[in-house]
Amino acid sequence: MSAEDTWPPRAPWVGRWLLVICLLVFAMIMVGGATRLTDSGLSITEWNLEKGLTPPLTEQRWQEEFALYQRTTEYQEQNYGMTIAEFQHIYWWEWGHRFLGKVLGVAFAVPFFFFLFTGRLRGRFRLTFLLFFLGGLQGFIGWWMVTSGLFSGLDVSPVRLAIHLALAFTILALALWVALGAFAWPQLPSRLGAPRWAPATLMAVLFVQIILGALLAGSDGGAAYADWPTIGHEWVPASAFSLEPVTRNFIEEHATQHLLHRTLGYVVGLGAMTLGAVAAWRGQGAARWAGASLGALAALQVILGIATVVHASPLSLSLVHQAGAALLWALSLIALRSGWR
Repeated sequence: MSAEDTWPPRAPWVGRWLLVICLLVFAMIMVGGATRLTDSGLSITEWNLEKGLTPPLTEQRWQEEFALYQRTTEYQEQNYGMTIAEFQHIYWWEWGHRFLGKVLGVAFAVPFFFFLFTGRLRGRFRLTFLLFFLGGLQGFIGWWMVTSGLFSGLDVSPVRLAIHLALAFTILALALWVALGAFAWPQLPSRLGAPRWAPATLMAVLFVQIILGALLAGSDGGAAYADWPTIGHEWVPASAFSLEPVTRNFIEEHATQHLLHRTLGYVVGLGAMTLGAVAAWRGQGAARWAGASLGALAALQVILGIATVVHASPLSLSLVHQAGAALLWALSLIALRSGWR
């Protein structure tokens, strides 16, 4: 038995609380993805806590919000002449994302202080203090992201979007790790059958892949190339890495973005499926099913990615693909923990 099992004692209520937080973070990732893919992120131009607690409930409020949106560059150059009904459609996505963020904040803060004052956040559960900080930082980064597109462009900065998404996945991983620790999971002997560093390496590569996906979505590049396995009917697009300085290609050049995101996707898929096969063959206990499930999900995610590409990135497939990425991330962490213990 490790020191982690003996102190502090198993805390199932802390674990249940953090699993709820994981579900809310997953919901935030999904609603945030829909907000970006529907070009809804700039529909609310103010950070006003009082107004943000309720949506517009009167015609006057809707007209006020619409008037604020009409000042943005996005409206003036892309959506000029938009009706109030069309504005309401994009407004609801952004309002829902922000409101869910407030719900998440309350769902974290209230139990956090209760568990803190009752002495249940000692030992490894002090990581919840880091979660508290990261949650506040995420709210700041979200508004920092929105301000990048209000009056200086048609969209938010892809780089800031990627940072926002990367922090969401970091919070999800940390909350899930501590939640599993609260249940002292796995309690029985568990063996992955692969080196302990293998799932950690997979998570590192997957994290980069998630960032590349955010940069692609943030620059509206998902539908730029709807052929597969080629990109623009070329195996290596001639325009890839054609911009100067080279960093612009990661943010603006769609062929480069597709080349990188697809190539690393194959690497992640192959790595996860290999890990899954090894776990199914040599694994034991919880690590065996975690690794095997990881491999199966990775295969499905590759298929979803290809389907998303060839159908020119429709909203439905794009969101399912994003959900697959979040689930693959969580399952990679579960495999890491089950194999490590």
